[in-house]
Amino acid sequence: MLPERKQILVVDDEPNLRRVLSAQLERDGWEVHTAEDGAMGLEMLRDNHIDLVITDLRMPKVDGMELLRQARALDAELPVVMITAHGTVDNAVEALKTGAFDYITKPFDQGEVRAIVRKALKTRDLSATDATPQDHANQEGFRYGIIGHSPAIKELYAILDRVADTPTTVLITGASGTGKELVARALHENSSRRDMPFIKVNCAAIPKDLMESELFGYERGAFTGAVTSKPGRFELASGGTLFLDEIGNIPVEMQVKLLRALQESEFERVGGIKTIKVDVRVVAATNSDLKKEIASGGFREDLYYRLNVVPLRLPPLCERGAEDTLLLAQHFIQKFNARLKKNIVDADAEAKKRLTEYPWQGNIRELENVVERAVLFCDTTQLRVGDLPAEVREGRAAPDPTAATEAASSDGLKEQVKAAMSRLERELIVKALEQTKGNVTHAARLLKISRKGLQLKMKELGLRESAETKEPKKLA
Repeated sequence: MLPERKQILVVDDEPNLRRVLSAQLERDGWEVHTAEDGAMGLEMLRDNHIDLVITDLRMPKVDGMELLRQARALDAELPVVMITAHGTVDNAVEALKTGAFDYITKPFDQGEVRAIVRKALKTRDLSATDATPQDHANQEGFRYGIIGHSPAIKELYAILDRVADTPTTVLITGASGTGKELVARALHENSSRRDMPFIKVNCAAIPKDLMESELFGYERGAFTGAVTSKPGRFELASGGTLFLDEIGNIPVEMQVKLLRALQESEFERVGGIKTIKVDVRVVAATNSDLKKEIASGGFREDLYYRLNVVPLRLPPLCERGAEDTLLLAQHFIQKFNARLKKNIVDADAEAKKRLTEYPWQGNIRELENVVERAVLFCDTTQLRVGDLPAEVREGRAAPDPTAATEAASSDGLKEQVKAAMSRLERELIVKALEQTKGNVTHAARLLKISRKGLQLKMKELGLRESAETKEPKKLA
């Protein structure tokens, strides 16, 4: 089902490097776009849905740093990986502090590229939804960039008032999609460290054997492929905030070194002997029960207490009440009005009733996805029940199509699931083409797939021919 393969944009003014890197990425199963300079790269970012950017640091017209800044302005969660020569590693480190995901040095090792790409794409998939309009920061119910009036959110505001501008370690707990990263950013941006780096590490996206080098860096020659020294995330965050998301995924053997770094603010790089001192405020988050992990031997008790100085629990959306759900839905309506060029005022009474009665197992992230789809399908100035997906209309949790297929005990049921998914794909594509007046390029961006991928899917579903017959001049 849509969307399809992840899309990577490679930006470099060296044709050979573009060719070699894109060939490797395509062999690994990714869909690759290329641009010969930063200006062309920005144009492609605006016209396509891109999941990852790999860009050279030094280029004519628009260099890698400017591309990084503008790419993050377009999509704050878009991972950008910098390509750099040995002599410009310091510039790459500066790019990391500006918001780049990672960097690769030339000549690059294919295994290193493969690991960084997979980690970046997995991190993007795991990114928490930012459910907050910053321009509402001074309104009641919109404090710290967080939306809500419920008692649980008011309690969160009160804790943030007290701990934001302190060096104290904070442990944020809550189910997936409740906004843990949002709260971590609020702690950083409302502290005296706000002008220093905010470095995020999603521990669930990092292979266990790479965790130590990711956090603490490594020296040249420390292991195969370590062709140059590289600072870890603790060094990059010095003076600012380090956000360790999904902290429960840190391997037990690594937890002693992490505990020492938290207690002493010092560590050594992998393969190094020099002790490095840092000034870092650590915020950790998890959606797992760390006390159960302690009982089973998967998490150290002393590390837990060192992290849990100030505990912050984010409630699931179902505990926050109807008012918070509707406030968030209204925010997402306005957000997708701008993106999809709609003019929807709000939801009608029946649609609001269904939104507040739905269990929202995916929390704020699921609500955002539902509202995006509803705004896309809505043809009036109010969202109606018919614009909502079936599971919300019927008040039941959405089924997992993959799980349903795997669990099917007969070919007949499998075929029914496949047919239902095809109907949904067809419905989404037809609606996107209607919304964009038949422009395939714009429809592909709306659906978050490549233009080529959409064309193939249209051909598979028998839509290409009918679209060409009806509007031959409008299809791009």
